[in-house]
Amino acid sequence: MRLCCSSASEDLGCRRGDFSRKHYGSVELLISSDADGAIQRAGRFRVENGSSDEPMDYTPGIWRRTDVHLENPEYHTRWFFKYFLGKVHQNYVGTDAEKNPFYLSVVLSDQNNQRVPQYRAILWRKTGTLKISLPYSPTKTLSVKSILSAMNLDRFEKGPREILNPEIQKDLLVLEEQEGSVNFKFGVLYAKDGQLTDDEMFSNETGSESFDKFLNLLGDTISLQGWAGYRGGLDTKNDTTGMNSIYTVYQGHELMFHVSTMLPYSKENKQQVERKRHIGNDIVTIVFQFQEEEDASPSFKPSMIRSHFTREISLTLLKIFSEESVPLFGPPLPSPPVFTDHQEFRDFLLVKLINGEKATLETPTFAQKRQRTLDMLIRSLYQDLIPDLHKNMLNRRSFSDVLPESPKSARKKEEARQAEFVRIGQALKLKTIVRGDAPTSLVTTGLCRKEPWESQSFCSTFSYETVCADSWGQSLLVATEAAGVMMIDDTQVLPPVQVFDKTMVVKQMHVLEPQDLLIIRADKGKDARLYVFRLSMLKRGLEERQLVRTKCDSRENKLEKTKGCHLYSINTHHGLELRIVAAIRNKLLLITRKQPRPDGMGTLAAATDSPVDQFQYIREICLCETPVVMALVDGPTGENDNMICVAYKHQFDLINESTGDAYRLHHVDANRVNFVAAIDVYEDGEAGLLLCYNYICSYKKVCPFNGSTPMIQSNASDFHFSWNQMPNAIVCAFPYILAFTTDSIEIRLVVNGNLVYTAVVPELQLTCPIMVMIVMKMCAQLCIFFHVHSVASLLVELSSTGLDTLLLPELPEFFGAWILQVGNVGQC
Repeated sequence: MRLCCSSASEDLGCRRGDFSRKHYGSVELLISSDADGAIQRAGRFRVENGSSDEPMDYTPGIWRRTDVHLENPEYHTRWFFKYFLGKVHQNYVGTDAEKNPFYLSVVLSDQNNQRVPQYRAILWRKTGTLKISLPYSPTKTLSVKSILSAMNLDRFEKGPREILNPEIQKDLLVLEEQEGSVNFKFGVLYAKDGQLTDDEMFSNETGSESFDKFLNLLGDTISLQGWAGYRGGLDTKNDTTGMNSIYTVYQGHELMFHVSTMLPYSKENKQQVERKRHIGNDIVTIVFQFQEEEDASPSFKPSMIRSHFTREISLTLLKIFSEESVPLFGPPLPSPPVFTDHQEFRDFLLVKLINGEKATLETPTFAQKRQRTLDMLIRSLYQDLIPDLHKNMLNRRSFSDVLPESPKSARKKEEARQAEFVRIGQALKLKTIVRGDAPTSLVTTGLCRKEPWESQSFCSTFSYETVCADSWGQSLLVATEAAGVMMIDDTQVLPPVQVFDKTMVVKQMHVLEPQDLLIIRADKGKDARLYVFRLSMLKRGLEERQLVRTKCDSRENKLEKTKGCHLYSINTHHGLELRIVAAIRNKLLLITRKQPRPDGMGTLAAATDSPVDQFQYIREICLCETPVVMALVDGPTGENDNMICVAYKHQFDLINESTGDAYRLHHVDANRVNFVAAIDVYEDGEAGLLLCYNYICSYKKVCPFNGSTPMIQSNASDFHFSWNQMPNAIVCAFPYILAFTTDSIEIRLVVNGNLVYTAVVPELQLTCPIMVMIVMKMCAQLCIFFHVHSVASLLVELSSTGLDTLLLPELPEFFGAWILQVGNVGQC
């Protein structure tokens, strides 16, 4: 699969791992004053105004498409409603070592009829819910304790016991609904130019012509009398909250807007309490500031509003304000903040509103309130269940629909219980749908839009299983066990060409085109070594149809002292100096590439010298354990401040390249640790690390060295999130981070870890996690079958089936390379 970028600069950013939070604004102290200049209120807010210090490579006034996604979409996050309710599943109750009750729900799901059986589990605790997927094996039973152990819950005060009462589904649905509503209400406040207080803004009886046009853009004007849809707290019987309002449905969400000029107005009440009662309690409010002069700058500041709502959006020149405590959320405001297409502006605005409310609910104020409510509900439910702990509960060792050792009469009783269990669950599901609180998919709304990731075939006739791969120009260099290293042309006109025969068993590779280098790790065990080749020499040999290179032919390409190397890593910012670290058991070898020497004419020497001669051995560093994962981190100066991140045992450590000193970066508090990756990323030039292990991905900011010691401490920009399924590999394609599991690709945003999409791909294997080209190997029977040009017709077809993920047809038996494009599809 290929991560495609729309420009050379974006391609370079993807390769280097550069990103910036400046696209999401900066925090400022905003002060509001009255007409006499006296300070009224002050507060710290993040301000997005679309300004950017980056050079513009597009025409001003034309919107350069930013990826607009609903973050953590309910149809992907509300698991209990989607996968459990109305289906046979099992629910357990227990208490942890601190005597806090918890609930565990487990279901055997088939991934939307795509023949990918897997267990889905939800752990309900007072601190929130944790959701994971576990692979299904018909020959291996899965115990309750093994699932809880995967969720890092190993100690119990009372072991989990199964709840047989079907009414438990109603209580668990209530617990899931504490995550937030699927429908939203937003305030819309009209402000005239020069108005400095909220009393003045709320006292506007009518809006301007441009304000009316804006309301038409937001949604439809509906009559509240007898309104049967989502009402957002408005009166639909007696007209006490006005006669009309603005309403729309967007991507399965019902949205009601509390418009100040449509709410009741009172001449006697200067504070307009009735209007403030609704808009003042909205978490997100749009402030539309009308200006008579086009060149006038907007005077609105969020500190003008005396309210507890935490976000405002001011619309004249578009600006976005959010309290400092609100986590970052997208989409970022384009630069300049000018939209020429009404539909694009509407998509941006509605998605920004929805994502903004979700982000605000994660602030300490709302999170603590939600945690108290969740704790109260869990404890209350536990007290109700205590009388049945021994009477109507089972303590099963593994998950099964019917106990296999049960006699026939017991099996019939169990089947009858399951039938009643399913009936009650389906009735609850129907009731939730009718009530309008069900999380729905994009498909059910009939929305058809392109996403920045689309899949297409790269090679449909490749008959070998791949080990690793990397891109070489528009071609792909693929290492196989059975046929050595092959080069595949993306035109699919020419057959794959063999570059190395099968005596060269390649395990890792990097194609570095700017350096004219190919680096590979070949063989295993004591015979493993690093090799370096000139790409130009390999290309010349292919063009002249020379004999395929063998391991024997490559003896002069071995890097000295790398015998027994089981892992290596290179630095991503290798424009000035290429650094390689090779791991040989618990020993690290640091190798650098000398700068090519100029000849007498001042130009670089010809590429006739051996590439091995360009590399020099720097030092050897001994570790206490054998590293499983490594990453090179570039220091701000490159002089005695470069670092190596290594993972072993239960920790990630930072190693000073110059001194070999080790510093603890992150300790993993779990019985079992599966290290996945350590990825160096650079936020505005400052180093950070994405540490991936088990189901967790944690971002750590690495401050510059203080002398010889890196400053490793908690940072406001640090965050962590959980994957839904344990990844086998992690890839950054900014602004996204992708997790490749055994049967899915989970796509999240790097800046906050929020989920944007999950693609189901059975028997998936990532073979090229390097650079921009990513190749995946899939089961010979199941493959994604569409190309970029047919995406629209495919989504229409999917909408008629009611599925939210891709259907995968049967194909002839072969292993194919496929492409996932991430970026602006129209420019790829």
